[in-house]
Amino acid sequence: MNKFSLLGKFMVQEGERDTMVDILLEAAKSMKNLDECEVYLVNISEDEPNSVYVYEVWSNEAAHQESLTLEATQTLIKRAKPIINGMERISTLKTRGGKGISSKSE
Repeated sequence: MNKFSLLGKFMVQEGERDTMVDILLEAAKSMKNLDECEVYLVNISEDEPNSVYVYEVWSNEAAHQESLTLEATQTLIKRAKPIINGMERISTLKTRGGKGISSKSE
């Protein structure tokens, strides 16, 4: 089993972290019916008041790329763009398994 995993960081304007968290949690809700998206976690660090981290696990990279074209995703991206100062792909990983990850062969 090889899953596509991604750890990303959004840097937002001062005081906009909660707004970004809300937008990303909406994105997480929109992923609930996508079987290809196995994990979508929104995280903050108390040490970085203007950053939001997202950890995602997908069945494969193509499924992740396809999700970016969905109308719901595009709407959320448009809402988030004005408050984003930067983005960083911290790491792209190949998830091998563990709690919360399906073990179906792809």
